Amino acid sequence: MALSPVTLLSLGFLLSLAQGAPSNKGPVSLPFRVSVENDLSNLTPVSYASSVVEGGVLIGALRRLQETQNDFKFTVQEHPDFGPFLESVNGVAGDEAQNTYWEILSENSGEYSRLDVGIGCYTPATNEHIVLRFSTWTPNSDE
Repeated sequence: MALSPVTLLSLGFLLSLAQGAPSNKGPVSLPFRVSVENDLSNLTPVSYASSVVEGGVLIGALRRLQETQNDFKFTVQEHPDFGPFLESVNGVAGDEAQNTYWEILSENSGEYSRLDVGIGCYTPATNEHIVLRFSTWTPNSDE
C-alpha cells in the first residue's frame, strides 16, 4: 500500500518537529577580544570587545569592530595567491623596507601562538583573545 503525498508531507512535518523547530533568532554571535600591541613603541596596548557570527571569519569581525569603534581602524592588502593580509592597524602600517609587519596571535593563559591561516580564513572561538602585534622580522642572510 502506497502512502499518499499528503501523508508523506505530514510525516515529514512531524519528523522536523521532533528534530527541533526552526529558529528565527538568526545566527549565533560569539564574543571574543581583540588587543592591539606595538612592540616598537611605548604605546599602551588597547583592547576591544568584539563578536563574530558562529562560523564567521576574523576579517568580518574586524570590519564589524571598525564600524562600531571610532578608535579602531585597519586596512588589508589582497594577495593574489594568499588572500587578504593585515596591512595597517590604527594608522600604523607594516613596511617591508623596515622589516615591520602586523603579527596575528591567539593568546590563551599567557601563551601566544601564531594563527595558522590568515584573517580571511581564521574562525575565532568563543571568548578567544586575538592579539594584533606590530613587530619586526630579521631578514634572511641570503637576501
